[in-house]
Amino acid sequence: MTFKSIRETSSLPRFAAGRSVPNPDTANRKNLLLLVQLRWLAVIGQVVTIIYVSSWLGVALPLQAMGCVILFLIGLNCLSLLLFRSPRGVSNTGLFAELLLDMAALTAQLYLSGGASNPFVSLYLLQITLGAVLLAPWSTWILVATASVCFVVLSVYSRPIMLPHHEGTDLFELHIRGMFICFVLAAGLIVLFMNRINRNLRERDAYLADLRQQSAEEDHIVRMGLLASGAAHELGTPLATISVILGDWKKMPLLRKNAELMNDLKDMQTQLGRCKTIVSGILMSSGEARGEGTIRTTVRDFLDDLVEEWRSSRSPQELVYRNAFNPDRPIVSDAALKQVIFNILDNAQEASPHWIGISAERRADKLVLTVNDAGPGFAEQVLASFGKPYTSTKGRAGSGLGLFLVVNVVRKLGGTVSAENTSRGARVSLALPFDALANGEAHGG
Repeated sequence: MTFKSIRETSSLPRFAAGRSVPNPDTANRKNLLLLVQLRWLAVIGQVVTIIYVSSWLGVALPLQAMGCVILFLIGLNCLSLLLFRSPRGVSNTGLFAELLLDMAALTAQLYLSGGASNPFVSLYLLQITLGAVLLAPWSTWILVATASVCFVVLSVYSRPIMLPHHEGTDLFELHIRGMFICFVLAAGLIVLFMNRINRNLRERDAYLADLRQQSAEEDHIVRMGLLASGAAHELGTPLATISVILGDWKKMPLLRKNAELMNDLKDMQTQLGRCKTIVSGILMSSGEARGEGTIRTTVRDFLDDLVEEWRSSRSPQELVYRNAFNPDRPIVSDAALKQVIFNILDNAQEASPHWIGISAERRADKLVLTVNDAGPGFAEQVLASFGKPYTSTKGRAGSGLGLFLVVNVVRKLGGTVSAENTSRGARVSLALPFDALANGEAHGG
């Protein structure tokens, strides 16, 4: 087995392993989509402002030139949406270029409508604020420098506008109104989009923390795998010696006359053979015994044989087994997956020795295997940290490692593990994709 770890999440009274969290590129894509939304608002705001100023206030504006800037923003949004849908990632440089183009469009509109005297010149601060949250520090400082240069240029060069005289309306009063509208607009947009951007960044941080946890668990599981492989090697020699001794004892005339002793020797050889099979399985799963070849089977046959083997070796009082998997699918018989299911059944038998229920069914492109028991159920602390090593209520050294291996092997197969308490006892469910089962991916990778 190649030992891999699993990302975990928990909730009470239910746990599901194998969650999906956004990666950093997903966060950048979401932030790009926020910029697109903000740009649409800018287009609408500019159109409304131009209509109001030119029609209501009677101010002569270069409508053709300002319309070209609005068309530029619309075209930029179309290109941004193509980038959002493309398989290529969205980088810091891409977001930086988007904000620079937005700043260029704002500068052009301000140049056409009074320059630095335009009350909407403070919208530069909105773009700088977005850059401070979205971009790397060097990118943000370039935005600050660019906005400062644009402000200075607009204070010297701009297209003057002629304001008509309105009876009872002071020019300074109009400027104050414009500043107030700009303040409310900028404040509202900052709060709205900062909340969304912070949510995206928190999701990215959760993804990175999840990767760190996964790396730590991978290191732990690899050490366990090496320990198991080493122990299997060490056990090989004494098991072989015991096998030779038992063979010699069976040939001794004194023992052959004692039927009771011969039956005991037969039982000992059976159990010894089982030990050797377990050791061989450990070595095969760790990639050290490949001579056996790949065993092809089907989902129904694999589960039927597995349950029958477990029933004969554990002898549960009552085992209710329902295999409703249809139509059947060919898969590779996987020793690691087999041991995973054995671990779940062993835990169920320990909690509920008098009754165990097993059911298998097909849901879309997955095999769903459910194990129910009539025991006391999972403790809350176990559900809260399900699958983490040494999390158990058994009070024994090493307890909890079985479930730790379960969730890691299932994750290696691309599946999920869920655990919950029911009105009767506890339930553990495995959901495994067919593609991984057909390729036998739990062995390698």
